[in-house]
Amino acid sequence: MATYTIREVAQRFHVQTSTLRYYEDQGLLCNVERDDAGRRVYTDAHIGRLKAIACFKHAGMSIDELRRFFAYEKDERAHIADMLELLESRHQAILEQRAALEEAYMHVLRKLHLYRDIQRSIETGGPHPDWANYDGKDFRADDR
Repeated sequence: MATYTIREVAQRFHVQTSTLRYYEDQGLLCNVERDDAGRRVYTDAHIGRLKAIACFKHAGMSIDELRRFFAYEKDERAHIADMLELLESRHQAILEQRAALEEAYMHVLRKLHLYRDIQRSIETGGPHPDWANYDGKDFRADDR
């Protein structure tokens, strides 16, 4: 069985060692053994749990939501509806974030095209572009 030190795990997941201790304190990482010197010893099971934590955190789950999810997971049969509700709620939040990000992306892309054209008009002495010709236009096909 492969084992890992707290430093190795922290480096692997790009977190501070204090984050791993916090996850333990919050009940997200369980059964972390200690060696004879009292140092934490992590296993592949902990690595798997940390992958799930990292994924869910990246998806915007709070520590409380993570704690509830992993508690529900211990007894799926009794908590399947709770798990689905939590995941569906997170799914909806991600869809909303994705839509907001897409809107922001399109605005930045329009501004990028506008200011490239302004730069070109300055260099060539051509007419100054008007934002009205860019607002609402879809530049994704031109995305570079």
